[in-house]
Amino acid sequence: MWTTRHVLALAHSRQAGLLVRTGRQALGWRQVDLGRLLLCSQSAVSRLEQGHHPDLRLLRRAATEVGVPLELLALSLGLRSQPGPRVADDPSPAQEDPMRRRSLITAAALAAPLTLITSLDAALASTPAPTGAPTHTLDARLAAARAQFDAAAHTPLLQTLPGLLADAHHAAALGRQNLDYARLSSAYTLAAQTLNKLGYYKPSRLTADRAALYADVSGSPLAAAAAARELAAVLRHQGQEVAAQQHIEAAVSRVEATGLTTGAQASAFAQMLCSSAYTAAVAQDRDQALSLIKEAARAARDLPAVAPVGRLFPITPAAVDLYAVSVHWALGDAGTALEAGRNLHADQFPTIERKGRMHTDLARAWWQRAKPEQTVTELLAAARVSAAEVRDRPAIREIVDALHAKHAHVSGVRELVAATA
Repeated sequence: MWTTRHVLALAHSRQAGLLVRTGRQALGWRQVDLGRLLLCSQSAVSRLEQGHHPDLRLLRRAATEVGVPLELLALSLGLRSQPGPRVADDPSPAQEDPMRRRSLITAAALAAPLTLITSLDAALASTPAPTGAPTHTLDARLAAARAQFDAAAHTPLLQTLPGLLADAHHAAALGRQNLDYARLSSAYTLAAQTLNKLGYYKPSRLTADRAALYADVSGSPLAAAAAARELAAVLRHQGQEVAAQQHIEAAVSRVEATGLTTGAQASAFAQMLCSSAYTAAVAQDRDQALSLIKEAARAARDLPAVAPVGRLFPITPAAVDLYAVSVHWALGDAGTALEAGRNLHADQFPTIERKGRMHTDLARAWWQRAKPEQTVTELLAAARVSAAEVRDRPAIREIVDALHAKHAHVSGVRELVAATA
């Protein structure tokens, strides 16, 4: 069926929704039957089949359930010019009906300038024209953008991302190689990671979906793992812990299937175990969370204390211990969280972002234990490393506001408020 002239015509005319309908009808299913599998309504399936499907993850799940081959789905989204290993000349989301959407930016009170968030959102809705920079510089530019994230330089990073995404799209259209699409996926993953940190989960959901789609087309399990990690973070914030865990577990399996013969693969495996443990903890699956964080510690045991420069998953044994802090905090056990972080110190983490994260994670545990003095101490330490790590993260900003409202007399509160204003 999937090789008939009719089906190929649907794919070439970018009718992904009609491909889903074709597969559903061939199986004898009603829209409500597919909706039950997707955990959505019959009307949502109807909209998807009619071409109104801004949620790429739902589209991919629907296509998988009814048996649409990945190559045909990619062709229907403009990612390949024909079924086979080559890709379309122009995969720009501006030409893809599934990518068109209204702006999802809300009036969240974040420190990053709203105009920059809006600019990034516009680039996600319709890929801008290439900047003209040489395509051979993309790897260096992607590394520089990651360095901006690691330095908590959120404003310049938001300025960088639209052009980086545009040029990564252009390079993929020119190169037509899996590596080009893995690079494009990495650019979208970084954008999703940035939006997650700043609290913009709606646009991050779509960005992570796109990262996952391009990773699938590239065939890279590491790119797919990175995208799955960011998608799981979005799903956790949207209260979909079960779906988040499913995505993480699938990514863990794909990474493990590589054989873990390289340091990059071993690091990816340890990182995904950490992410899976935290996701299980958020879902209050205590046994699974504790089992996974122990497995992550074993997986990271032979990794270097300082990750090699440029590694996609720069996980280290100390970083696993920091994840253990978050796991126990999410399970509501602040005492165990603080014990897990007892031997952590900033020198174990090479980047500003991770140093700040160490202090804010410990601050969350102290706050959970109703210890405002120790909470202030950790947050001040984080702010001295980088004010953005406290100021730009909504969840941490809430703690600062609560300290100011309820514990203004505690030493350091006024300094903390001033430092993060």
